[in-house]
Amino acid sequence: MTQDTIAAIATALGEGGISVIRVSGPQAIESVGGVLKSKQPLPEAATHTVTYGHIVDPASGETIEEVLVTVMKGPRSFTAEDVVEIGAHGGLIAVRKVLELVLRQPGVRVAEPGEFTKRAFLNGRIDLAQAEAVIDLIRSKSDRSYTVALKQAEGTLSKRIHALRHSLIELLAHIEVNIDYPEHDVEEMTSRYIQESCGAALDSIRKLLQTAAEGKILREGITTAIVGRPNVGKSSLLNALVQESKAIVTDIPGTTRDVIEEYVTLSGIPLRLLDTAGIRETTDVVERIGVERSRSAVAEAELLLLVLSHSEPLHEDERELLGKLRGRQVIVVVNKTDLPERLDLSEVRDALPESRIVPMSVLQEQGLDDLERAIRELFFEGQLESADLTYVSNARHISLLHRAADALRDAVDATDAGIPIDMVQLDVRAAWELLGEIVGDTAADSLIDQIFSQFCLGK
Repeated sequence: MTQDTIAAIATALGEGGISVIRVSGPQAIESVGGVLKSKQPLPEAATHTVTYGHIVDPASGETIEEVLVTVMKGPRSFTAEDVVEIGAHGGLIAVRKVLELVLRQPGVRVAEPGEFTKRAFLNGRIDLAQAEAVIDLIRSKSDRSYTVALKQAEGTLSKRIHALRHSLIELLAHIEVNIDYPEHDVEEMTSRYIQESCGAALDSIRKLLQTAAEGKILREGITTAIVGRPNVGKSSLLNALVQESKAIVTDIPGTTRDVIEEYVTLSGIPLRLLDTAGIRETTDVVERIGVERSRSAVAEAELLLLVLSHSEPLHEDERELLGKLRGRQVIVVVNKTDLPERLDLSEVRDALPESRIVPMSVLQEQGLDDLERAIRELFFEGQLESADLTYVSNARHISLLHRAADALRDAVDATDAGIPIDMVQLDVRAAWELLGEIVGDTAADSLIDQIFSQFCLGK
């Protein structure tokens, strides 16, 4: 990995004020210096300085672009290698031409997706949990999810995992000594030490897993389907939540023929909103396809916003839908409260006794705050935890923590059952290795490759 130099465009393609080409590796400074015309040769530039100049084609002498070049010599760089970042004018042609010239230099090749971050991991600047947090930073959809990802990138979760692994390696060392020198072992003391150490580790894992559900929501958002009969105000509710006219709103039933997807953040909670076609029996071929997609969205959703009309009694289609939603996370939105009441809410409460009911008038912008509060109470018991809490938000980390906890419980049970200590050691070591997969100490190469392949090019 350290023998070749990689280059890629690090900013999004398209028109903009600036585009950045990132180059990393042993030939980074020399290769960019080979195409840069400036007052001071780039190899003579001090680390963490910016050099003004022009990118020039060495073969033709043609000036390609006016640039600012930043030099960061390893190990004080993102990858812990020599890194050069070329700031060019934003635009497809300019940045492509600059990259092509850099790639013509000896020993330089195009970076693979995520390879810059992968080098930072392989060179020991960050661990695997921090590397995964980088992609969460890029994909953050709310201030809260960004804060969680930023703390993980800074190593808050990694510190907790490293402390856990340190306590388990001390336990393993104690067990190893007693296996090698059984004549000095006091069996009762060793059993108590195993139980206490595993118990303390289990308590730490339990505290981390308490944040898992909320952390996963902050990272991925809540898939939320807006469902109901045609013309009850589903599209109006979507438009009100995203504060844009994303969906067509008319008095004609069946206007929405497909599932419309939008992202919105309510009180720091990211929602993936799915506005569905009105669920009803219809002979219209196109609308029937939309209704089927709506039913699929209902099955997929973690939260359902069932929209009913305050001014109409329940229809048979709605009674059927109420029965299908029993046991699901449902908030009943009673829309059009500005019109005379004809809806029997007791029938709704009987069908969905555990669901929250939120009266609203989307037209008059009444009730949106109550809806936000209901969602927050449903998933976060009313409030988000303090900003300094370490959230576990990655599904891979959550799975590994559960498996490590299972292994530690097996170790405690085996000790209670009087199973030989060398067998107990296997469970403790399994927990230690599973925790190591979170930070990358014991992760397989194939897993590491798979994780970094999810990154964008240039990151």
